[in-house]
Amino acid sequence: MISKDTIESVAQKYRYLQSEFNERTTRLWAAAEAIVIGHGGVLSVYRATGLSESTIRLGKRELENKQEKLKETASRIRKRGGGRKAITYHDEELLQEIELMVEPTTRGDPMSPLRWTCKSTRKLAKELKVRGHEVSHSTVAQLLKDLGYSLQGTCKTKEGNSHPDRNAQFEYINQQVKDFQQFEQPVISVDTKKKELVGDFTNGGREYQPKGKPEKVRTYDFIDKDLGKAIPYGVYDVTNNEGWVSVGTDHDTSQFAVETIRRWWFQMGEKSYPNAKKLLITADGGGSNGSRTRSWKVELQSLADTTRLTISVCHFPPCTSKWNKIEHRMFCHITKNWRGRPLIDHEVIVNLIANTTTEEGLRIQAELDTSHYPTGLKVSKEQMMEVKIEPANFHGNDWNYTIHPKQ
Repeated sequence: MISKDTIESVAQKYRYLQSEFNERTTRLWAAAEAIVIGHGGVLSVYRATGLSESTIRLGKRELENKQEKLKETASRIRKRGGGRKAITYHDEELLQEIELMVEPTTRGDPMSPLRWTCKSTRKLAKELKVRGHEVSHSTVAQLLKDLGYSLQGTCKTKEGNSHPDRNAQFEYINQQVKDFQQFEQPVISVDTKKKELVGDFTNGGREYQPKGKPEKVRTYDFIDKDLGKAIPYGVYDVTNNEGWVSVGTDHDTSQFAVETIRRWWFQMGEKSYPNAKKLLITADGGGSNGSRTRSWKVELQSLADTTRLTISVCHFPPCTSKWNKIEHRMFCHITKNWRGRPLIDHEVIVNLIANTTTEEGLRIQAELDTSHYPTGLKVSKEQMMEVKIEPANFHGNDWNYTIHPKQ
């Protein structure tokens, strides 16, 4: 005989859960309660909930059938270690063979047929089959992952041999900059930006356009003989966060580089530093403003004579041009400003450069320089003797020197 407390307990549960049940869950819950009660359970649940006895018995059959299926499934589950063995179980040399093929220059045969090819998983699988290993390209991909390999690009980290005085030169430049700024004397960073093809050529990056209507450019990047190339040479005022860029159309020579500095001085520098007596230039060690370039020093002498400024120059050590201020304070922002836009003519280039700004207040002026700057000009010893150059105490013969204006 089922007690009244049991029936009341089931009825109370049903009242709490009734709003959460649907037809099936109601049936299965009622059946579960009847099974737990035991003999007379169906009748007790019927009295407690009002559900028909046929509904409760149907739920019991569903639960019993489900339990039987679970038992059958459990009996069919294979034991630990069962099933098909991994391919490496039958082919113990496969992993070693793959590693030798992926890095033949360091681990394998230098005459490997894959040494000079793109090592895709399909080519690796094909070569493995030639060597007697039956394996699919998808399995090769999984095995490479298990070995710790992944698809990766190259990483720029090698800077070449570091000069023993590299850090000392950085410290010297830093101190020179501080000294000049303390006395309100101009400090500029100079360099040539990458030469650009002029015309409707593709340009790296993306720009918002109407969907499905990208800017159309030429398929091949062959130089346009009429438009040529643009040669942006920049001057960056380190103290005032201002810049000047001359866009040349001829050659990147020392004469062009110093002419750009001259234009900066008379257009911007002289106004910013009306009491200037000296000028500090930080530059790379090569190119048109190279530390060993005679014409660079001769042209700087001419600039010193014209401006009456004493010009000090500090060159960065070899393989350190990326630390030049102009690279990451000005040129990078110019590149971002014209990303995804074809540089169709020199006017577009000048305008894009001149309209480059940053939240930090960068301001740039730009001008087209169509002058002719011939290459191959030789500087005689007599001309060098006329340069009033004063080597610094530290690396004065190569990196650090001062050029005084003539009387």
